[in-house]
Amino acid sequence: MQKLSSFIRKHYSEIIFQFTTSIVLFLFFSFQQEGTEHVSLLALAEPYKLAFYSNYLIAAQLINYVFLPHLFYKNKNFQFLVSITILITIVILIDEYILEKIYFPETRGTYFPGVLFTLIETLPIIIVMISFKFAWDFNKKQTEIEKLKSLVKENELQFLKSQINPHFLFNNLNNLYSYAIENSPKTPSIILELSSVLRYMLYDCKENIVLLSKEIEQLKNYTTLNELRIEHHGNVQFTENITNFNFKIAPLILMVFIENAFKHCTNTQSENIVIAIHLSIKEDGLLTFICKNSFFPIETTYNPAKGIGLENVKKRLALLYPKTHKLFISSIDNMYEVKLTMQLKPI
Repeated sequence: MQKLSSFIRKHYSEIIFQFTTSIVLFLFFSFQQEGTEHVSLLALAEPYKLAFYSNYLIAAQLINYVFLPHLFYKNKNFQFLVSITILITIVILIDEYILEKIYFPETRGTYFPGVLFTLIETLPIIIVMISFKFAWDFNKKQTEIEKLKSLVKENELQFLKSQINPHFLFNNLNNLYSYAIENSPKTPSIILELSSVLRYMLYDCKENIVLLSKEIEQLKNYTTLNELRIEHHGNVQFTENITNFNFKIAPLILMVFIENAFKHCTNTQSENIVIAIHLSIKEDGLLTFICKNSFFPIETTYNPAKGIGLENVKKRLALLYPKTHKLFISSIDNMYEVKLTMQLKPI
């Protein structure tokens, strides 16, 4: 009893769907059997109609809940066809040699009209019942596929995001180590800025979307943190033109480009470093991010357009902003430029 109750709760929607379609099909079947324009409700539920329809209904349900899940869906096509053939044969035999003789002993029950005629009369209603089950199963599978896609997407986003923290942490711990060895007076400031950014990354970025104002604040903190590394060896600019802060944004995407800009500069230059960061957001939430940095071309396999961080952010953009972002990366006259436009969602 408990198992039955559990089954009903689990398949409640499907039971209601099947019951409703069965009632509709029975009414259609009854009208078809009656063959007149004006039929009373009492005439629709005559015993012989219920008997014949029940024969088809039982056969259809056997196909739907036994043959389909245990044979057809498991690619046992031969067994499925044999089972269907046997079942339809039994349905015809019950129709012609039991029900016809009970309800029409002096007319239709006195002869067998032939296999073809009986199939034409029997199969359509069974096929319609099976098609409803196919439609239900297809819709259910599509829902499961969408849920699975959503889960895979979520897991991939979490994996990509988890790669950012150690990547960022190792880079900055190396910088902090070099300052500590030199007993630089800027070491406490670096620790403070690093602590602020890490706190944001570890605690505030658990969700896929954060407030725009928080993200911009941390972009500034991160830029200040890295600016300490350059000291008097170059010029760093961070400008913004934001008319509306009431938007949400995926965290740590823009930060990757800023990190790359500082990394590319310090890897190829020791003087005359130029980094220019500009962020603008229109009233409708269209974000434009431009990050430029100078670099000195040298004979090496090093390519500023490659790396884990950049590939990571491209994947995240594709997952979070499909068809609503454009990313352009170029390198002209010793200047490496990233331009990203993306449509933000309002709070």
